[in-house]
Amino acid sequence: MKKSLTLRNLTGRPGRTAALTLLVFFLSLTLCGGGLTLASLNRGLTSLENRLGADVIVMPSRGALKVDPETLFLQGTIGPYYMPLKTVEKINSTPGIARSATQIYLSSMRASCCSMPIQVIGFDPAEDFTVQSWLKESKRDTLRTGDLLVGSKVNARPGESIKLYNVSCPVAGQLAPTGTGLDTAVYCTLDTVRTLMEAAADLGGYSTINGDPADTVSAVYIKAAEGTDPQDVADEINIHVRKVRAICTRSMITDVSDSLTGLRGTMTGLAGAILVLGWLLLLLAFMLVTGERRREFATLRVCGYSRKALAGLLLRESLVISLLGAALGIAAGFLLTGAFSTALESALGLPFLMPGMSTKAALAMGTLGICLVAGPLASAWAAGRVSRVDTGLILREG
Repeated sequence: MKKSLTLRNLTGRPGRTAALTLLVFFLSLTLCGGGLTLASLNRGLTSLENRLGADVIVMPSRGALKVDPETLFLQGTIGPYYMPLKTVEKINSTPGIARSATQIYLSSMRASCCSMPIQVIGFDPAEDFTVQSWLKESKRDTLRTGDLLVGSKVNARPGESIKLYNVSCPVAGQLAPTGTGLDTAVYCTLDTVRTLMEAAADLGGYSTINGDPADTVSAVYIKAAEGTDPQDVADEINIHVRKVRAICTRSMITDVSDSLTGLRGTMTGLAGAILVLGWLLLLLAFMLVTGERRREFATLRVCGYSRKALAGLLLRESLVISLLGAALGIAAGFLLTGAFSTALESALGLPFLMPGMSTKAALAMGTLGICLVAGPLASAWAAGRVSRVDTGLILREG
């Protein structure tokens, strides 16, 4: 009887039920969407730290003027710019270097697989220590000449082919997402990228390189020796090697982390303010609803409902409304954040990588728990007010 009355009260006044549900919906959407955004930013930062691999990155000074080194990995636009191999030899002679690896960048271009420009990055699998973890995750132990490894956002799958500068290249594997602009890049061996550079030159669309492609590289990735401060290595290179700029990746991560910390504080404060405001709005809504239903409650008292039962009825109604609004808000939060993840990454200028199912489940349960507490808590005051209704006085009114 009580349960059926609860449902009849909710369905009998659909406008009132919808308005209260909408309040909980927006509260849930804000909490879930904001929490998912922060979790994605945190995971993106962790991914960036793991993927950089190198302690120091060295690029030509001309390239550093074209692209902000602090954000080149976030934007994925990292070329083209070049330096001769003799410069690499000078860099490698710097004290404190344990390992180094070179990469070549081919200018962003449209390919047969994509509607957006992509970045071609050539590396040497034998010496590389930055892409190898991706290589293992793609279940490939080796990368043959002519093959490509594609980023997670490139619309191509292993076994398919991508045509770059009229050269057909088979896809050997797809890399794990990073939450950065490099998810739209493709990776290949140095021999492959040099073949593509020659093909681009034949098409007349590649005039940024001077000299022999076999004698050029775009960047040098350095792992500092144990006990050596990477910043000292970067400073040494900047002082003694001309026309290059060495960047310590630690400073890049620190800048991104500082930006994320500031954003996290802003979003946390905003979420807290919205939570308080949302609860106050719920409280006000339940107060108004209770005032409108005074005669209804008085009639139920005459029909034999105790004060405790009447308060329980109102609490059950708020629980159903909170459950429905929270569920809809959580679903909308996941859908909207996933749909606009690329736009969020671009707008925030930070690595953005959606978390795994366990984190999503924990976030959903936390949001649901907050809403299931906030709704009934807002109605508790109204329930207490109902329990003090003077039945005779209410029925004599009007």
